[in-house]
Amino acid sequence: MNVPLVTLLGRVTLGFLAGIGAVTTFAGEAIRHAVQPPYYRRQIGQQMLEIGYYSLPVVGLTAIFTGMVLALQSYTGFARFSAESAIPNVVVVSLTRELGPVLASLMVAGRVGAAMAAEIGTMRVTEQIDALDTLSTDPLKYLVAPRLIAGIVTMPLLVLVADIIGVLGGYLVSIYKLDFNAVAYLRNTIDFLQFQDVFSGLVKAAVFGFLITLMGCYHGYTSKGGAQGVGMATTNAVVSASILILTFNYFITEAFFAR
Repeated sequence: MNVPLVTLLGRVTLGFLAGIGAVTTFAGEAIRHAVQPPYYRRQIGQQMLEIGYYSLPVVGLTAIFTGMVLALQSYTGFARFSAESAIPNVVVVSLTRELGPVLASLMVAGRVGAAMAAEIGTMRVTEQIDALDTLSTDPLKYLVAPRLIAGIVTMPLLVLVADIIGVLGGYLVSIYKLDFNAVAYLRNTIDFLQFQDVFSGLVKAAVFGFLITLMGCYHGYTSKGGAQGVGMATTNAVVSASILILTFNYFITEAFFAR
């Protein structure tokens, strides 16, 4: 039996709105637990280590090659207009405002978001979360809140490191490949960079850290159906976090730089 188009559209719309409502409710409860004591400091420290320190290699590699490619591509385009001197400005602004926060967050979402969804999802399907309830330990307080706090605190630090490494990559290519003057390059970079450029990128990083951990925890916490359900939760966590990062990136940019 064929389902009418209006009925199908209604089902999709209601399902979408129900999903938004469920995520919003989960986020509200998670934030409440994150801001109210007590805090599991050991869990927070462990998650900061997982999100920040263990993500440094992949984020650093992404940042340095992004800066190097950005310098090369900028030189190719600007050489047509004899504007090669603007390359340091383009590299530092592009990295601090956009490429640093977005690319670092996407890499962390693929690494950390998937791991969180798999870990919490496994705990859900093996009834370990139910066991926490039995032991009078709130699962949101013990599992979700430390991850949210760690994500919000650690991602700006990770993005700051990514910005520095990315600018270093652009510097290396410009000096050793494009024959720029090292002192002039650094002077142009420092003189052109503004506090708002760095600050907006760090605000984005904090928001993205919240979104990554929220999606990882939500999809893991609500997973069901055994191993297949855990696999779906992992995929959904990465995809939803990536989409939200790109979406919120636009709105934060609009808030900071729209005139």
